[in-house]
Amino acid sequence: MAAQDGGAKMAAWARGVRGLLLDISGVLYDSGGGGGGAPIAGSAEAVRKIKASGLKLRFCTNETQATREKFVKKLQGLGFDISVAEVTAPAPAACRLLKERGLRPHLLVHDDLIPEFAEIDKTNPNCVVVGDAAENFSYANVNEAFRVLIGLEKPVLISLGRGRYYKETDGLKLDVGAYMKALEYACDVEAEVVGKPAKAFFESALAEMGVPPQQAIMIGDDIVNDVGGAQQCGMRAVQVRTGKYS
Repeated sequence: MAAQDGGAKMAAWARGVRGLLLDISGVLYDSGGGGGGAPIAGSAEAVRKIKASGLKLRFCTNETQATREKFVKKLQGLGFDISVAEVTAPAPAACRLLKERGLRPHLLVHDDLIPEFAEIDKTNPNCVVVGDAAENFSYANVNEAFRVLIGLEKPVLISLGRGRYYKETDGLKLDVGAYMKALEYACDVEAEVVGKPAKAFFESALAEMGVPPQQAIMIGDDIVNDVGGAQQCGMRAVQVRTGKYS
């Protein structure tokens, strides 16, 4: 009886939903340090069922270790029905912001993400963009970004997310937020976050789906960046018990 009541409450809670936003890492798969990864049991079938149901679907990720094209190709190889056009990610959003404001970035990002910034002027930088640079987060590279930022009359720090950590197949890894905070502290500046949990990032994903926040649900493994960010935008949200939750 209790299970029936719980099911009825969930059905009522989800009534009127027209679209879903899905996080990727920790929800669909656990990434691997060598560029591979392992799909989470049942996730590929879940994506197929969501698409077959007629619900609108958007993949909303803070992935910044690869271009969207390379990332999507990897997911397709793991059995997921996903296309580049269905993915909302921080790097393209950051490029739009840089162009709109005439900013020329010094990049502290993963080597595989650099092609996303191919059309951006990077001469004589007047801002710093930091992403999940992984092994590129050496002292020399972080210090170089610090020197660029501290040398600006009006320092501008743009961060592709602010996550604390994430899970890979071999364990937890520090995320971009830890390095963002170091630069904020050293330069006495507040970063502009492009990616989850920024409200504008969720609004962009909703606009691409053509669904208002009241009719969408975000599904993720991060209570702050996925669930909290979505709720701040007026959406409902669900935290899964995979990825960093576990």
